Amino acid sequence: MGYLDDLPSMDLMRSEKMMLAQLIIPVESAYRAVFYLGQLGLIQFRDLNGKKSPFQRTFANQVKRCAEMSRKLRFFQEQIHKAGLVLSPIQASQSSHIDLKELEVRLAEHELELVEMNVMDEKLQQSYNELLEFKMVLLKAGDFLLPNESNSAARDTELDDNIHTTSDQSDTVSLLEQLEMQSGSSNQYGVKFISGMICKSKVLNFERMLFRTTRGNMLFNQAPAEEQILDPVSNHMVEKAVFVVFFSGEQAGKKIAKICDAFGANCYPVPEDPIKRRQITKEVLSRLSDLKTTLEAGLHHRDTALTSIGFQLTKWMNVVKREKAVYNILNMLDFDVTKKCLVGEGWFPVSAKARIQEALQRATIDCNSQVGIIFHVMDSLESPPTYFRTSHFTRAYQEIVDAYGVAKYQEANPAVYTIVTFPFLFAVMFGDWGHGICLLFGAIFLIARDKRLRSQKLGSFMEMLFGGRYVLLLMSLFSIYCGLVYNEFFSVPFHIFGHSAYKCRDSTCSDARAVGLIKVGATYPFGVDPRWRGSRSELPFLNSLKMKMSILFGVAQMNLGIILSYFNARYIGNSLDIKYQFVPQILFLNSLFGYLSILIIVKWCTGSQADLYHVMIYMFLSPFQDLGENRLFSGQDTLQVILLFLAVVAVPWMLLPKPFILKRLRTERFQGRNYAILGTSEEAKPPVQQHTEEFNFSEVFVHQMIHTIEFILGSVSNTASYLRLWALSLAHSELSTVFYERVLLFSWGYDSFAIRLSGVAVFSFSTAFVLLMMEALSAFLHALRLHWVEFQNKFYSGDGYKFMPFSFHALTNTDE
Repeated sequence: MGYLDDLPSMDLMRSEKMMLAQLIIPVESAYRAVFYLGQLGLIQFRDLNGKKSPFQRTFANQVKRCAEMSRKLRFFQEQIHKAGLVLSPIQASQSSHIDLKELEVRLAEHELELVEMNVMDEKLQQSYNELLEFKMVLLKAGDFLLPNESNSAARDTELDDNIHTTSDQSDTVSLLEQLEMQSGSSNQYGVKFISGMICKSKVLNFERMLFRTTRGNMLFNQAPAEEQILDPVSNHMVEKAVFVVFFSGEQAGKKIAKICDAFGANCYPVPEDPIKRRQITKEVLSRLSDLKTTLEAGLHHRDTALTSIGFQLTKWMNVVKREKAVYNILNMLDFDVTKKCLVGEGWFPVSAKARIQEALQRATIDCNSQVGIIFHVMDSLESPPTYFRTSHFTRAYQEIVDAYGVAKYQEANPAVYTIVTFPFLFAVMFGDWGHGICLLFGAIFLIARDKRLRSQKLGSFMEMLFGGRYVLLLMSLFSIYCGLVYNEFFSVPFHIFGHSAYKCRDSTCSDARAVGLIKVGATYPFGVDPRWRGSRSELPFLNSLKMKMSILFGVAQMNLGIILSYFNARYIGNSLDIKYQFVPQILFLNSLFGYLSILIIVKWCTGSQADLYHVMIYMFLSPFQDLGENRLFSGQDTLQVILLFLAVVAVPWMLLPKPFILKRLRTERFQGRNYAILGTSEEAKPPVQQHTEEFNFSEVFVHQMIHTIEFILGSVSNTASYLRLWALSLAHSELSTVFYERVLLFSWGYDSFAIRLSGVAVFSFSTAFVLLMMEALSAFLHALRLHWVEFQNKFYSGDGYKFMPFSFHALTNTDE
């Protein structure tokens, strides 16, 4: 097997080789060095100050300043969004360096200016709302006070006098205070009223509370306001209603006033005299006009300020994010006070060593430091992180695997095979070349608009779909291929590759009394013969074909998983796992289900009528019984006995030797004997665990017994689980047939344009939302389960941790 060592390494087959480095950085060049490493994005720092709180670290004040600037920037962003403005995207020319102190001063000035403008706008808006509500109360309340207007004609002269005498006070006294002074003794009959405005949603509860408090001794009138009121806090329009409450007595008035305060109602004094109301309304309208002009000028000034901020906001946010990230990394370094340097540790790929050293050297030169940065590789007992270099094409497949668990360092990566097997198993369940073409158009659309969609902020569903655009591309291509094999185009068969090899014995093949099909020509060259569609034998034929095909695919993929476990054990030099895990597992699986796969292929090739169910059942119940007419080839009886013997022997082979060998090796080690120690799965753990964990034979034996039972039962259950390929493929085909025959063809049988159009609409809707969305999602989830459970559990531990380098590029692509 030495030729395997000469093969070139695969980038995706195993993770990048990692090294742990120690950095000794002088204080004067620490910031610049970390900044350049952030631009490079190829080193993951370890936190050497884990026992310290964030406030005890060296650069806690700088982080606090950056956090405060981030708060101010979020405040600006909220204000811009609230004003309905659009942020300007950052330009390539805006990448010049910005001094942090200067930026901090500018942000403080902008915040102070915006806060002052917001406070002034809120006050003006509140005054405007009060006058607007007062205007509507004056107009609406006058309708409720019409019966009293006939008694007010004698007071017209008094109104003129009051207007002239109070004109001198109008400049110093507010309008509402003047009205309260004028309407203090307006009622001469003991019946008083309170008017105001309240939110429309509270009117019913407000009226009920008034009725219960006054025990019904009041008259409540309300009318909806003609205009909505702008809430200055939420910036939303609020619907309100005008109300007038008539009552008698001082106590009732106090209770009603308290209820109005509790419900947030605004009360306004309204004079009973219509002439006074008209005069006050004119004055209110005049003040409203002035306030509106002032408000518009203030909003224009604030929008201008926000627009100028918006041009720089994205740039400022990126700068502050980078500065905060740099100081967070500096806080992870150990500060040596005596030597005036910072000591850090970090993981990096071996291939990036030269680039990291170059960046550190550039930082030393730019800072004019007299002392260079010391960079040296060190040994570690900790397991390194896992890092796979991916492209736009392979990233989605790697994320599918990582969703189950990140690969252990240097473990075989299932994503290499998932690139092909995942879309193929999806297509086996979704096979229809008409539906595959629809998926292909969607994938091409996403790929063609790659740059535009990448620069946009997408929703969660659209972002997931865009991220898996290449997965969708391969799924659509494999669906077209499997659809051609099944000969289904929206469930309709076509004679694409030639003429059918069969013909009907009777007038119609679909007749229940028909004898069936008879072969009259050469075998159809590719895929399922279209003559099977609609015949009496269609369902039994397709069931048999897809069920056996599912078993073949399942056994092949499970064998691939066991073979990958061999390469894992061989890579780490674990001979115990090869001899006592890989060999019995491959023997057990293929003695049973590999043999079944061979029988399926032989039956297809020979056209035998043997009952495979009978063969497999009596292989266990009566292994020495003569097969008779179920024999597929000579020597099958002897082969079955040998395979059954190997399957039985494989069980204790997996269970017993490994724990006892581990016990013997541990005993020899502690007796000081110089024997070569074989690598084991338990001893392949990091050396830290070797020193802290003691060997417990009972635990090792129980673990091995559980693993053996899990594999034996899993071989049966996993093989049965692959039958979902048959079930979902059949369900997809039958559902597509129902929509075609019972919707489209049924509506096309009518001589009505409206019925035909509705039939096409229902067929299109059901195809798009049921078959292309729901069925595709179902097939996707089932293919995901087959890879996570049936395939990856044969070799994949998935207990590693991902390589997360300090990178500005990753920082700008995520929200803070």
